[in-house]
Amino acid sequence: MTEPIMRVTNVTKHFPISEGIFRQRQSGAVRAVDGISFEVMPGETLGLVGESGCGKSTAGRTILRLVEPTSGTVEFAGNDITKLAKRDLVPLRRDLQMIFQDPFSSLNPRHTIGDIIAAPFKVQKVKPTGGIQQAVQDLLERVGLNPEHYNRYPGDFSGGQRQRIGIARAIALQPKFIVCDEPVSALDVSIQAQVLNLLEDIQNDYGIAYLFVAHDLSVVHHISDRVAVMYLGKIMEIASRDDLFATSMHPYTHALMSAVPIADPDLERNRERIILKGELPSPSNPPSGCVFNTRCPKKTDLCVSSVPELRQISPGHEVACHYPEVISSATVHPAATGMDFIG
Repeated sequence: MTEPIMRVTNVTKHFPISEGIFRQRQSGAVRAVDGISFEVMPGETLGLVGESGCGKSTAGRTILRLVEPTSGTVEFAGNDITKLAKRDLVPLRRDLQMIFQDPFSSLNPRHTIGDIIAAPFKVQKVKPTGGIQQAVQDLLERVGLNPEHYNRYPGDFSGGQRQRIGIARAIALQPKFIVCDEPVSALDVSIQAQVLNLLEDIQNDYGIAYLFVAHDLSVVHHISDRVAVMYLGKIMEIASRDDLFATSMHPYTHALMSAVPIADPDLERNRERIILKGELPSPSNPPSGCVFNTRCPKKTDLCVSSVPELRQISPGHEVACHYPEVISSATVHPAATGMDFIG
């Protein structure tokens, strides 16, 4: 049986809140990531979805140890990397990479794109056949850019082209696992389609596993094999893509699904919308029990007093809810996700 390439177990990331003149007294903590667990198989794409502020991006950065976890374990290829010293992490960066959300701030404007993409080879002391410049030009061609633009600067490129440069940098050493932190959210829809197709082609060529962080369900539906739904630092539901979109069971997932517009006007007009009431609670002061209880239409006393564990309801389908239920009105038809034009 194939082992997961990445296993995350009860990982938390709490940012301290300090008070006092010299900020020496901790008065609390922002629970950005609050005990998440999941696995990613080799060559698989796990979508991580949720509204802004739920901790998705922090989760991605934490499992790569770009920010240090507060607790929990992260195992890559069977090895616990949680306690490794910084110097011991350097060789692992060959296999663990990240594509950042903002293509404008993730590239140094003072460096040429040749220098930017060559950086992984130099840091890891890798000497590719034919030299670094040839390898960089091959990567530029692989991501759909002109190899002759090797000496140009990021400011000479559009947002979509800059994101391709970021992708070229991430895949330079053919890693085994990449966190894609909302890589298309800053791009217009037509460019999103091109970048998503590029990521899929690269995955097929190199067998890379992705953790694909996004808030757009249509994008997640297109690229993911499985999907994890996150709310206020916790995972609410995990299932295969088709199961989640057809038979979601958590009330929060139902609300997310009902927010996706359907292309058929008759279906859109007649379906029931689930409108969540209230504001997203502060991660520095989360509700007791289920963190979703302040906005949940199915709330009971049990939801306030007891934290629901993420448990398996059916094969491959896990839900953290005391009252999981399939609601057909919340189902989103795949053709209605808005990304069906992608070839």
